[in-house]
Amino acid sequence: MTASAGGSGVSPGTGGSGVSPGSEPGRPGRVLGVDLGSRRIGLALSDPLGILAGPLAVLLRTGDRAADHAAILRAAVENEAAMVVVGLPLSLSTGRPGPAAEATLAEVTELAGRAAALDPPVGVATHDERLTTVTAQRSLATGGVRARDRRAVVDKVAAAVMLQSWLDGRPRSHS
Repeated sequence: MTASAGGSGVSPGTGGSGVSPGSEPGRPGRVLGVDLGSRRIGLALSDPLGILAGPLAVLLRTGDRAADHAAILRAAVENEAAMVVVGLPLSLSTGRPGPAAEATLAEVTELAGRAAALDPPVGVATHDERLTTVTAQRSLATGGVRARDRRAVVDKVAAAVMLQSWLDGRPRSHS
């Protein structure tokens, strides 16, 4: 895991920084995308080659961070993801971490500690999630999903938008 400003242990990068042990940035494999919300957690999953992201599930927050993290890591293990990428809500105007990003970084640090304890360990990284929910809402509206039905799926679609951005920005192995 890389060090970050503020000592959170996970850096607020946009291109796959904040990587913890167990990850290999150019290696193909499934990646789990996570959109941490206050009420819901959106999950997305890449294809086995790590090229395309798609929505996976929405978890309801339990009020117990350890239980929420266990559910996220269970999804990673069940889907054979070697990496978890968590959306980081950077400031729209400055691109820097504000209070929401600092809170997310604190939670990601806890998640990364739990993920590193798995056998095999699962890597954890952060990625800029600015405007992912807006993009997800627009995609759902364009697709004809009714406004009240969007609430149930927007978090996993936002996670997929964020994960796709991360996948698109990482180096490809040419083997």
